Amino acid sequence: MKHLAIAAALMAATVFTTHAATAQDAIDDAPATGSLQVWIGGAEAEKLPDFLATFEAANPDLDIQVTQIPSDQFDTKLLTAIAAGTVPDVVRLYSQSQASLMATGAFAAVPEGLVDPDAFFANVYNTNVKDGVAYGVPMDAYATMFQYRKDLAEKAGLGAPKTWEELKTFAAAMKEQGGAWPLSLDVGYDIYNAQGLNEYVHQNGGSFVNADGTAWTINSPENVEALEFWGSLISEGYASPDGPKFLHTVPWFTSGEIAGKDIGPWFEQFLKDPNGADWVAQHLATAEVPAGPAGSISALGSGSLAVLADVRNPDAAWKLVRYMAQPETQLAWYKVFGSLPAAKAAWDDPAIAANPLLDAERAALQTAVDIPQVPTWNQVGTYMGQQMELVARGQASAQDVLDDVQSFAEGVGLGS
Repeated sequence: MKHLAIAAALMAATVFTTHAATAQDAIDDAPATGSLQVWIGGAEAEKLPDFLATFEAANPDLDIQVTQIPSDQFDTKLLTAIAAGTVPDVVRLYSQSQASLMATGAFAAVPEGLVDPDAFFANVYNTNVKDGVAYGVPMDAYATMFQYRKDLAEKAGLGAPKTWEELKTFAAAMKEQGGAWPLSLDVGYDIYNAQGLNEYVHQNGGSFVNADGTAWTINSPENVEALEFWGSLISEGYASPDGPKFLHTVPWFTSGEIAGKDIGPWFEQFLKDPNGADWVAQHLATAEVPAGPAGSISALGSGSLAVLADVRNPDAAWKLVRYMAQPETQLAWYKVFGSLPAAKAAWDDPAIAANPLLDAERAALQTAVDIPQVPTWNQVGTYMGQQMELVARGQASAQDVLDDVQSFAEGVGLGS
């Protein structure tokens, strides 16, 4: 679920730039023909070929070749292909790095009328839009929720915390029941720390960039206050600066060492695998993340399909993208792979609507915010996550850290 772009490769995205893509003619409804090369990262590529059998049956003169690229190598390989002019037709992008990739200018604009933008969660669709032009179509999406041990909360006579203040009350009660570290924060001190801080920043009315995306605002008072609050969860003994790391969250949560965490909807299945569905039903509850002064705002993650400019078979490529954008297709993909749909209509199916653990997810997706969609975010976010460790360990103030990150970001620029 986590995708980490290679910083050096993403720096290269600002070095070479192809011509700007122009909008293609409308795509008709005739069967697709020819061949397509599709690049997709990680485990999704293992499921996609069989999943596309229905589409291939409806387009019998089309041959689709799916290439699996390791997630941690995807951006590097795609940038290399762009530089060499040997690109695939369709690629699966992640919102965490797609701004950097799209900065190459190597992607085609979505044809007029291919999809209805209003069919998707607006914040998810907008991750693909630059200067009013969409260069990708959403395939799936998630937002963080506050997921907690409902059995321990009920024992303490508490429900889900709804505010920052209530979050600390919740944590104190969990600690009284023997939880070593009631809350779990991302402590890899990498780009995901910065993505998590972005959530708190927006809850406090801040942002890492200004409204029109022309300047970094990392050390604004609202952002400093947000980092101070994040740091206080550690300094007051409610979260550890050392763990659990992402892959260790399940055993810590299962044992009760931690009782709550902001995490994505995959956590339910993560817990089912070792513990079973009955354990999850008895121990797990979800809620919207506790609200700061500006409200409950989650971290957004999403994936999109995009077509490279000047590919050999753009007609078939866009027909595949259109197929994958349909609510019924995204619902089917959810049932096969578990990635939640970006198309809103798919959420009305009982497979999703009847799961109470996803009620908070539906609400969170309405307001969740993505990381800044600027080409240099991966460099800036990685540096920010590293420097946040100084706050976690009491070695520097939030103000000093964000002043330093602001200076670094201004040196890097916005890449646009």
